[in-house]
Amino acid sequence: MDSAAPAGPPIDAGLSADEVQRRVAEGRTNAFTAATSRSWWSIIRANVFTMFNAIVFACFAVLLLLGRWQDALFGLAALFNALIGGYQEIRAKRALDKLALLNAPIARVRRDGAEAEIPPAAVVLDDILALRAGDQIPADAVTLHAQGLQVDESMLTGESDPVDKHPGDGLLSGSIVVSGRGSAVVQKVGADSYVNQFAGEAKKFSMMRSELKDSINRVLKWVGWGIGPIALLVTNAQVQVQGGWQKAISDGSWNQAAVDSIAVIVAMIPLGLVLLTSIAFAVGAARLAASMVLVQELPAVEGLARVDVVCLDKTGTLTLGDIAFDGAHPLDDRRAPGWRDALAWFGAAPDANATARSLGGGFAVSTPHSPERQIAFSSRRKWSAVSFAGSLDGTWVLGAPTMIFPDAGARSVPWGGPCAVNGKASLGDAVAELASTGRRTLLIAHSPRELDDSAVTDESFPDGLEPVAMVTLSERLRSDAAQTLRYFADQGVDVKIISGDDPHTVAAIARELGLDVPEGFDARALPADAVALGEVLEREHVFGRVTPEQKKDMVIALQTRGHVIAMTGDGVNDALAIKQADIGIAMNSGSAATKAVARLVLLDGQFSHLPTVVAEGRRVIANIERVSVLFLTKTAYATGIAILFGLMIMQIPFLPRQLSITDGLTIGIPAFFLALLPNTQRYLPGFLRRSLSFAIPAGSVVALAITAYSLIAGGRWGIPIEEIRTGSTILVGILGLWVLTLISLPLTWIKTAIIAAMAAGLYLAMTVPLAVQFFELVMPRPVAMALLVWLAGAGVILIGIARILQQSFLRRTPPPPSAPMSG
Repeated sequence: MDSAAPAGPPIDAGLSADEVQRRVAEGRTNAFTAATSRSWWSIIRANVFTMFNAIVFACFAVLLLLGRWQDALFGLAALFNALIGGYQEIRAKRALDKLALLNAPIARVRRDGAEAEIPPAAVVLDDILALRAGDQIPADAVTLHAQGLQVDESMLTGESDPVDKHPGDGLLSGSIVVSGRGSAVVQKVGADSYVNQFAGEAKKFSMMRSELKDSINRVLKWVGWGIGPIALLVTNAQVQVQGGWQKAISDGSWNQAAVDSIAVIVAMIPLGLVLLTSIAFAVGAARLAASMVLVQELPAVEGLARVDVVCLDKTGTLTLGDIAFDGAHPLDDRRAPGWRDALAWFGAAPDANATARSLGGGFAVSTPHSPERQIAFSSRRKWSAVSFAGSLDGTWVLGAPTMIFPDAGARSVPWGGPCAVNGKASLGDAVAELASTGRRTLLIAHSPRELDDSAVTDESFPDGLEPVAMVTLSERLRSDAAQTLRYFADQGVDVKIISGDDPHTVAAIARELGLDVPEGFDARALPADAVALGEVLEREHVFGRVTPEQKKDMVIALQTRGHVIAMTGDGVNDALAIKQADIGIAMNSGSAATKAVARLVLLDGQFSHLPTVVAEGRRVIANIERVSVLFLTKTAYATGIAILFGLMIMQIPFLPRQLSITDGLTIGIPAFFLALLPNTQRYLPGFLRRSLSFAIPAGSVVALAITAYSLIAGGRWGIPIEEIRTGSTILVGILGLWVLTLISLPLTWIKTAIIAAMAAGLYLAMTVPLAVQFFELVMPRPVAMALLVWLAGAGVILIGIARILQQSFLRRTPPPPSAPMSG
């Protein structure tokens, strides 16, 4: 902002209609639209037109064309997953598109010598704004005239005190006029204005990263590299089993070869895990919604389980954002006993600001008093004065003690508090003692002389002024803040308090909430270098005088040091940091910008919901890790079977519909219930490493057991393929239930009931005539059943050994560092 108003049209006239039209034609208007980086088509393409959807839907279409719809049910999983993922991203895009930092319904301007009300977007460069209390400033401007003009810039800068504006002072778009009136000339419009620079940055689209989804996508990528060669290998083997390509084409036996190949190819892709992860996130979001927490992106349910640093904005997060009367501390009221009535008048005055109005909580007006003369409060001089006649005769001055008495350190007054020295203490000591508690301190002083016209003009108070009493005001703390901070401390989560207010005040509030912190760090002394900034952030915990840009830089510096960051806030000044953080959390009372870019919104503003969010995240990530072993074991044995049977030119021992039995009873159905059970296990990085370290050995055992069964029963004993398929299904079912049992440890009655129900379901699928007919099951002869039992027993022992070795390996190997979640 320039320090002086630029030359322009006469203030009493404003722009003419021709000048307005010329600026409109030149595009120098306040109209602004910031597009997101994602189109509807790109979202649909990312969720529908993927390599794995192409593979799955191609297999799905082939089976339908062959009339084998019973074997094509797997296509529904891919369809639902695409719908859930696409819906979530479109929902996030729409929230960002609706982002509006500037909510002013009208802008008041002077044009052609008259005042007019226009939409904010119609404001043009050099317009003259007419400002009144309650107006939101539509564009960056420079003050021309001011009459008691005070502006609240807290939502933009984080500074909670209203700012006095005088001619030549800059005005930020998006700030609110809280008192007085004035006029200003518009200097920046549209995308150049301060508030829209925030909007442009905040509306850039970024979907949140999830370790669960990233790990699953990594497995899909690995499978993707191998699925082409393996598919060719399997397909060739199945055709060769049917008598070769020429025979398969001539007699139509290629149909069965295609079905067999599709069975193992689709089994290699853990589509159910992708779908179940989305469902688990959605259920977690629904649970949090019941606790008044809105989840704007599903992976955020997982996110707080990973967070190790929480950055908290003070105002609106730890405090309620308002000021309340705390206490009165008389100094010497014998000479001026009416100070309580004077404070009551200051609190009830028509032009009282928020600080003065808070006095109403301690001093009620008993007798109306009419002022003779007064000097309105100014944040520049930080005091106001009023003269009365009658019982309150003389002049009363209310304001900051050191602004009223610059010599406070040397001024002695009667004081019975802890600063007393021989019954006396300096006013400076008294002020310091009260301010050290984090409370705002006001002083009321009295002079027997009244204000005269020259004092009002010069903004000076009369001689003979003496301190009478001090008043302390405090920001009201959230009742749940201390308990929530204790929870984070117990969980090993570091807390950083970041505020635009004075660092001493912020530190005092932190101590009041139970944090053991020294004096706050003044952010004006923070280094610009990212490495040095990160070192300061590791050492300090409370920061004051932080600008919005610094908040974002602080989040980035912590992320570069390997931390996963949650950031809470409610003002526009928090929006960029909240968007940059791995988990952004907004209060529902906050600005539209902050809520739009946050991952989570606390709908009732209760800070105490954060432990609930952490617990829900831990439940989701721990349960998904548990059930992922089931899906990845299936991927492992399907890949093993495909390679072994392809190399040995053996017929795949399953139909796709028969795999649906084991998929449903040993993986899909139990995984769904297990994913919803309580789980308080703390998050540790390395989800994929832990899952694969058991899934690969277990899957290998299953693949070897199936291969041995087919080689012996089919190749050596000549048992028909129909019996081999049924026996292989039973063998996979038994070993799958054993894997389910191991990953469910320690067993509870609910888990035991789930496993028992799945075993009963497997038995019914093998014995109920309708199921036997649908799944084309033929029970193996006794000798094949004996082999099946022997192989199942050996498999159970080997899988159990693999589990023991995995647990031993994980105990000896530390987890990898946590990866950042910002996308």
